[in-house]
Amino acid sequence: MSLRIKAVVDKFVEELKEALEADIQDRIMKEREMQSYIEEREREVAEREAAWKAELSRREAEIARQEARLKVEKENLEKEKSVLMGTASSQDNQDGALEITVSGEKYRCLRFAKAKK
Repeated sequence: MSLRIKAVVDKFVEELKEALEADIQDRIMKEREMQSYIEEREREVAEREAAWKAELSRREAEIARQEARLKVEKENLEKEKSVLMGTASSQDNQDGALEITVSGEKYRCLRFAKAKK
């Protein structure tokens, strides 16, 4: 009888070892699948982040170009404004002439007329 019990116990132990080995293999497989999934997701996130950073960099460069262009346009406008506006001052109160300096050239205006609309 003890040999039968030993055989039943040995068979039970062997089946238990096989079940444990199958469970271990199943867990290893699931862990590999999970690790593969995590790595794929990390790659996707890294790609999106790189694309976002590239777009941000492109937009920052465009903003810098536009700011530089606006600065140049503003400087040109100021130069043009100073040329067009000139400086006007009443230099000779005796004859009522208005002296205007435009780009270093002086002009005297003795008569004034109302602008036509």
